[in-house]
Amino acid sequence: MSGELLVEVVGWLGAAALLLAYGLLSSGRIAAGTTYQLLNLAGAVALAVNGVVHRALPSVAVNVVWLVIGLAALRGLATRRRHAHTRAESHDDPAQPSR
Repeated sequence: MSGELLVEVVGWLGAAALLLAYGLLSSGRIAAGTTYQLLNLAGAVALAVNGVVHRALPSVAVNVVWLVIGLAALRGLATRRRHAHTRAESHDDPAQPSR
């Protein structure tokens, strides 16, 4: 596969990932959680790569921002999971006296 064709395939797969994420979320098939964010990240990276090769700087800028937002969302999800896990463990601790 030529490099040019590979870039086009990557771009189309990125577009498909973004549209799939949006469609699944909008139809209620997934929540705005990890799956949604990972599809968005994959799409943003793929479209940014395609945009860089084609020198489509507005597209690159939008997709880099999209990527940063997705990474921040994933970080927030991970933090909330850690806090929920920590709270659950502290409630299960038998050493804690009940009042």
